[in-house]
Amino acid sequence: MSESPISDRSEIVTRFAPSPTGFLHIGGARTALFNWLYARGRGGKMLLRIEDTDRERSTDEAIAAIVDGMRWLGLDWDGEAISQFARADRHREVVEELLAAGKAYRCYASREELAEMREKARAEGRAPRYDGRWRDRDPAEAPEGVAPAIRLKAPSEGETVVDDKVQGRVTWQNKDLDDLILLRSDGTPTYMLAVVVDDHDMGVTHIIRGDDHLTNAARQTQIYQAMGWPVPVMAHIPLIHGADGAKLSKRHGALGVEAYREMGYLPDALRNYLARLGWSHGDDEVMSTEQMLDWFDFDGIGKAAARFDFAKLENLNGLYTRQTPDDQLTAAFLKSLPHLPGGSAFLGALDETGNARITAAMDGLKERAKTLVELLESAKFLIEKRPLDLDAKAAKILDDKGRQTLADLLPALTACTDWQVPALESVVRDFAERTDRKLGAVAQPLRAALTGRGTSPGIFDVLAVLGREESLGRIADQTG
Repeated sequence: MSESPISDRSEIVTRFAPSPTGFLHIGGARTALFNWLYARGRGGKMLLRIEDTDRERSTDEAIAAIVDGMRWLGLDWDGEAISQFARADRHREVVEELLAAGKAYRCYASREELAEMREKARAEGRAPRYDGRWRDRDPAEAPEGVAPAIRLKAPSEGETVVDDKVQGRVTWQNKDLDDLILLRSDGTPTYMLAVVVDDHDMGVTHIIRGDDHLTNAARQTQIYQAMGWPVPVMAHIPLIHGADGAKLSKRHGALGVEAYREMGYLPDALRNYLARLGWSHGDDEVMSTEQMLDWFDFDGIGKAAARFDFAKLENLNGLYTRQTPDDQLTAAFLKSLPHLPGGSAFLGALDETGNARITAAMDGLKERAKTLVELLESAKFLIEKRPLDLDAKAAKILDDKGRQTLADLLPALTACTDWQVPALESVVRDFAERTDRKLGAVAQPLRAALTGRGTSPGIFDVLAVLGREESLGRIADQTG
């Protein structure tokens, strides 16, 4: 079997290989992003492999959620997603090659024997490991009617070394690594075997994954070497912790990507934030996708665990929200509505007039919103039917004095024929000056009447966006 060394291959090939036992969690999303950035930034390929060998826990719904989460984040892959389970025959074929070459052997150790080995190791203060009792035993001694597991005949002396692009040179003493199982006694391939065979057959040149797989790297390197295959370049990235330094949990942000979508984060902002979790490019915090593709490399990945901070993510998302052109943000907002709390009801109430109002109001709406959920909340007044329900702050503003101010203002606004911001501002300011009122004393009740809330975009913009008929009607509702 002749293979060109990995370093000689011109095309970079990475892979993302999630287990479909749940949603695409935030750590997996970052791993997918790093693989995507490294491959795409070098004109290479990123492949998607679904590691669905755990048949009891793998579900079609989880696969769909992973795929949907990646697409929402803007992470594409080359070719079709590959099912690891569907390749079981190929995995078994490789084991037969190893057996024929004397690089693997049949092990007939019973469960009771294995349990006894573990207990003995614990009693002696050693790590539990298989003692190799069937490694060089005569096959004629095999017990009748017992299906064997197939184990790798791993080297028992020397070292197994991984020159990791993030962790540096990592060395294991072979005497501390036992003969791992390749095929279980029921004939099913193990994860360790399947990963190596799939990565080799898929032409993967670079394996980028969490450092919880670092020990697996030693085992998998031994399988590559037994097959005479080139070992891919490996980069094991530190895991993500919470802002307090503790292991990431749901209270920190260990949620599925779909949860961030429901919380109203923009995919571009989340992608930027994830890229900066454990990787840096100088002091740059805000990066375009093009910059990330150009800059991303292993040199910028630190060895310490990254810390997930919701406040930083929210601030970054607010920055993206404000900087996104109005038409693009409007399109993203409308597309996201089915996923936002209350978004479906908002969408159901949306008509052509409401659409036009949202588009016209977006420049003012986005200045106050850090997430699309906040944007949705602040946009509700645009589609609400008269008479408006007032929130507590608006109701307090519209006391007798506030309502009287509106009643006094209404004739001046009714007489306004040029319903544009400059003319409307002139009318309101003239009214305030003529009646010896401060501008805020006029704008506050006007805002409350027009939006039902105590805060909103600029009040003259609100008047213009709602239009003459709707604005005068909402004001009149509060003066009757």
